[in-house]
Amino acid sequence: MTVSIAHLSDPHLKTGSLAGAPAEGLYRALGRVLTIDPAPDCVVITGDLVDRGGAEDYRALREVIERFPLPLHLVAGNHDEPRALLDEFAGTRFMGDGAEARYAVDYAAFTLVTLDSTVPASPGGHLGATQLRWLDEVLRRRPQVPAIICLHHPPMAVGIPYLDGMGLDDGKDLADVLARHGNVVRVLAGHVHRSITAPFAGSTLAIAPSTHLQSGLALQGGIPDFVPEPTSFLLHLLAGSSWVTHSVAVSHAAGPVATF
Repeated sequence: MTVSIAHLSDPHLKTGSLAGAPAEGLYRALGRVLTIDPAPDCVVITGDLVDRGGAEDYRALREVIERFPLPLHLVAGNHDEPRALLDEFAGTRFMGDGAEARYAVDYAAFTLVTLDSTVPASPGGHLGATQLRWLDEVLRRRPQVPAIICLHHPPMAVGIPYLDGMGLDDGKDLADVLARHGNVVRVLAGHVHRSITAPFAGSTLAIAPSTHLQSGLALQGGIPDFVPEPTSFLLHLLAGSSWVTHSVAVSHAAGPVATF
């Protein structure tokens, strides 16, 4: 049996005259997911689901994902407004059938845990003691089952100073929680609009690129420009007894894209 998770991020859906490209980018990425054989167990989109956080933006998001046939889980990012997100999706499969932006979903082969790192009116992220205690309790429930932790803000520096200044400010506290549990096989994030991997808290941090535009590699500081680099997503796959991560091209590629 193949176990895998498709990891997309930062679609930044809009409404109005500029709505077309972000929605098409997300739709094409989801269509590419559907061509993977065997199909992934689920899809997770790690935040910045929409660009402005308005109710109409989440209605547009629903139009894109409503008919998607695989389990799909949404994560709140700094461009999202959690209350508006929940107004549209609370109680649905897209939020683990729950009423909060943090939730856990038990699959047979893994536990998917989604965290809410949003801070009102701030581009940076924070989890807080209450949410970290909840995470600790969730990870204790199935200690022998691999756990996948999903959040928007990277919990460590990635080497791009501008973006490191708006990361997760309590990443060390998150690392302390994860270090107590040996079953965390991946920490999934977004926010950076680039594909990045790094060791973190005895596990592996995997940051997915955007389905729309990527950030320039501004290693010397300054605000990274968005660049129309090819889009892709990550596929986290259990191969034997090890978890591996593949990059799956979407745009500028000859690969098939399914409709739904």
